[in-house]
Amino acid sequence: MNVPLPDVPEVRVVGLPQLTSGFDLVERLDLSMHLKVHGPLEPMTGERLAELAEAISLCGRGGAGFPFGRKLRAVAKASIRRGVRPAVVINGSEGEPACRKDTVLLNRAPHLILDGALLAAEALGARTLVVAVTRNSTEISVRAALAERGLSDRRGQQLRARVVRTPERMVSGEASAVIRAASGGPALPPGRRERAAESGVGGAPTLLSNAETYAQLAVAARIGSRRYGHTGLPDEPGTVLLTVSGSVSRPMVIEVPTGVPLRYVLQLAGAPPMPQGVLTGGYHGNWIDAESAHDAVVSVRSLAAVGGALGAGAVLPITPETCPLGESLRIANWLAAETAGQCGPCKLGLPAAAGGLSDVLNGGGPAALAALREVTQAVKGRGACKHPDGSARFLSSTLSAFTDDLAAHVLDGGCGRDTLGVLPLPAAGHQDLEESIPSGGSLAVDWTLCQGHGLCADILPELIRLGPDGYPVLADAAVPMHLRGRAQRAVRCCPALALRIEQAPVRRPALPSTGRKALGSGRG
Repeated sequence: MNVPLPDVPEVRVVGLPQLTSGFDLVERLDLSMHLKVHGPLEPMTGERLAELAEAISLCGRGGAGFPFGRKLRAVAKASIRRGVRPAVVINGSEGEPACRKDTVLLNRAPHLILDGALLAAEALGARTLVVAVTRNSTEISVRAALAERGLSDRRGQQLRARVVRTPERMVSGEASAVIRAASGGPALPPGRRERAAESGVGGAPTLLSNAETYAQLAVAARIGSRRYGHTGLPDEPGTVLLTVSGSVSRPMVIEVPTGVPLRYVLQLAGAPPMPQGVLTGGYHGNWIDAESAHDAVVSVRSLAAVGGALGAGAVLPITPETCPLGESLRIANWLAAETAGQCGPCKLGLPAAAGGLSDVLNGGGPAALAALREVTQAVKGRGACKHPDGSARFLSSTLSAFTDDLAAHVLDGGCGRDTLGVLPLPAAGHQDLEESIPSGGSLAVDWTLCQGHGLCADILPELIRLGPDGYPVLADAAVPMHLRGRAQRAVRCCPALALRIEQAPVRRPALPSTGRKALGSGRG
């Protein structure tokens, strides 16, 4: 039983809404409704904006938790030192199956996110705004929001704004992968550590942060740090967006003030009264037991104190009726398949670790467990990006959290329970909406990445065949309407992330001289 989360699940709020204000009125806040609900927003200098972020202890909500004010100051300093206009990037690339909070915001409150990003762009003097998204629904919503504000990527605009679509993959949401995609490359980590504040999109200093982070900044800029601090804990003020799924009767995204008991959040979603365990922070996060889940409150510090993690805000309880190691094996196999294939710890280590966990479950005994611990330890700290580290953390947490079940599998050949598949994974054969491929879009291959797996030719034989050398040969044609869903699937399933869809350049007819004159005078 695998029930993937919808793009926009049910949304609930505990206390007064901030990020989700207006959700009870309309499904999506367009610009007019956004201004009615939230009111206008005055620009701020870079120093005031950094001070505001520091006053509310604003940290990144994408998982890394880096202080936003420090990041803003670093970009400003690099931009001044180099004499280069910086870029601002909204990371809405939510490729993890257990996360939907950013997708909900981008679909239902896109202008709140744009408010925060535009505040930062104006304060920094940025000339480029990039919004990275993974799903059709978010792309459609963001493009509509940019159009409502009159923002586009046309030359001559004071701020050029564009949307970048990344594959729905775990590694595509990593900061360096988003920057690489925004610079015209593949949505893959570059394999070397670079600070975006120094060199990001197009080599310019870049402020990159998560979609929720910008929305939180916009809320604080409107109500001020003092009023913002009246909600939540003194050292972690404000609200948090959580995605709650797994063994729950009502999967949901919920906005809660920090300090709310985690057990109350689980109760709202219909979790078991005594879950076998709760995965916190998503598939790069940590398991905690039922007792810890009962005692913890929603905050970075509280969850860390019981061995958990807030991370990207995913919370997944599992029922006592399922095998926790079997559930974890499903996720381990998915994490191994998400590898970018750029380094040994990811390309070789993660499949070996997933295979090791499978051996443990299938009667491999103490030797299989020892081998699993060894390969998991070998993966840590050696990857080209954070994916191997996060995956190894998940596996290590699994072995630490479910010691009784582990002993039953190692010593007795099993725990006697089936794996029910309560942790969400992408649906097999899932197809995207046709709107995601622009008219005239065609397939392209990055030959520096392609390894000749041949999976694309199996999925889309009408447009892709394998040549004598085993590498794909693409039809020289636009993707037809009836094949757009499978074309997206072929792109998403490419193990090397080498296949993509490119939009043909739009040829605009030249304006008559009178038209150009009228447009020029209208800019003022």
